[in-house]
Amino acid sequence: MNGTLAGWLQILALVAALALSFRPLGDYIAYVLTSPRHWRLERVLYRVGGVDADVDQKWTSFLRGVLAFSLISLLFLYGFLRLQSGLPLSLNTPAMDPGQSFNTAASFVTNTNWQSYSGESALGHLVQMSGLAVQNFVSAAVGIAVMAALIRGFTRKKTDRVGNFWVDLTRIVLRVLLPLAVVFAIVLVAAGVIQNLHGFHSVTTIAGESQTIPGGPVASQEAIKELGTNGGGFYNANSAHPFESPNGFTNWLEIYLLSVIAFSLPRTFGTMTGDRRQSYAIVAVMALIWMASVAIVTANELHSVSSTAGHAAGGMMEGKEQRFGVWASALFAVATTLTSCGAVNSFHDSYSPGGGGMTIFNMMLGEIAPGGTGSGLYGILVLAVVGVFVAGLMVGRTPEYLGKKLRGRQMKFASLYILTTPAVVLTGAGLAMALPGERAAMLNPGPHGFSEVLYAFTSAANNNGSAFAGLSANTDWYNTALGLAMIIGRFLPIVFVLALAGSLAEQQPVPANAGTLPTHRPLFVGLLTGVILIVVGLTYFPALALGPLAEGLR
Repeated sequence: MNGTLAGWLQILALVAALALSFRPLGDYIAYVLTSPRHWRLERVLYRVGGVDADVDQKWTSFLRGVLAFSLISLLFLYGFLRLQSGLPLSLNTPAMDPGQSFNTAASFVTNTNWQSYSGESALGHLVQMSGLAVQNFVSAAVGIAVMAALIRGFTRKKTDRVGNFWVDLTRIVLRVLLPLAVVFAIVLVAAGVIQNLHGFHSVTTIAGESQTIPGGPVASQEAIKELGTNGGGFYNANSAHPFESPNGFTNWLEIYLLSVIAFSLPRTFGTMTGDRRQSYAIVAVMALIWMASVAIVTANELHSVSSTAGHAAGGMMEGKEQRFGVWASALFAVATTLTSCGAVNSFHDSYSPGGGGMTIFNMMLGEIAPGGTGSGLYGILVLAVVGVFVAGLMVGRTPEYLGKKLRGRQMKFASLYILTTPAVVLTGAGLAMALPGERAAMLNPGPHGFSEVLYAFTSAANNNGSAFAGLSANTDWYNTALGLAMIIGRFLPIVFVLALAGSLAEQQPVPANAGTLPTHRPLFVGLLTGVILIVVGLTYFPALALGPLAEGLR
């Protein structure tokens, strides 16, 4: 009973903290994205980069900025990883091999943070700080910048301009992510997370064995990895490692950090569009899906049939930290897979078929409840466009959303956005199962082995980064295939989002009339929730039936 009460209290405390943050943080981000004034430091950076900060860009120019910046980041990080053995603070770690360097660079540039390596033994402190942590900031800012461009598509009229990528990127990093990361890094240090530049220390384990553990700048990376929904762990055990999350408070705080920006961005949307009622409708859909997922995963981990002693003690404890237990582990698992974070405090591969299957389904939703920083909101807005279009077909009217007509061109962009990620996931998983060498990388047979492969490609293409494990993913084929899945799954949808933004910005808004579907009422909340579940269910159900559903029926 005490465990149950503690579980409910931490959920209620999280909901209350997110609700209190929703308005001030959402409004502040809207102010940052719309303010006409530039900071002095920002002007210096614009001059150095040759950026005219007072000129808006067409969606094509905005896209070129996103792609050029990301390509340069990819090449820089790849080179950093290949040369790290000769860099300061390398801790004598060797250079990463080419395939793994490509996979890691693609992972962090795409805000995925999939890791086919053990952080404490594969990377030195300089690469962690100046390579991975920097990408944690800028990849998150890229997602918010793209989201801002889509919102401007709804708010602007008869123009081909959707904002300035370089301005959005700079402001989000300097005015939002950096201040928050500094504050919460200090909080994490005060709560027991380590922050130093120490090398390796030998310790004696409880079993009497010797173990070598490095120190490092952990708290600073932990703060931005959660705030930016990045998720890469400084240590291989990620947020289950006591140096990254030493107690129940830090565990709860990390769940809050990985959720707070994404849950606040609907308020940014409502503020920028001038209709805050829209923000409540969008966040209501996110909350409904989030609460359902928490209930399903927690119930499965508490009550699934198990022969382990952990079940007799109150739940499926295999793969979970004793410090956190079932409730906190399930809550973290839901939060990290419904955002594009991928940080973990438990071993998802050890979850029950129902609980583990739900974590896969969370990612298959496109991580829109609340999703990644920026990517979650623009993902759910694309689905809202589809929902309005479906409603228009039902009543025989040309659909409108926020005063913009949704015609064939807009629906093509929305449809291509929705189809891209499933195509990458299912193609990648199908190839892995068809190739004998890649099937041999599966450490488990049957439906669970397939679930591990399906999880890997779902995580990569949706830019999540968590893993089911049980899969030897550090091979040339998997490093390449998953790296390409991350890149395609990140940037091809961005192409369609920005194209949709440009097409909407060109329109003259039409006034609402008696036939206009109100998109701020409970009816639309239910319609959008249904569209999300049906679209995902029809797309992925056959694959889920071969994996977690089949495993659960055994």
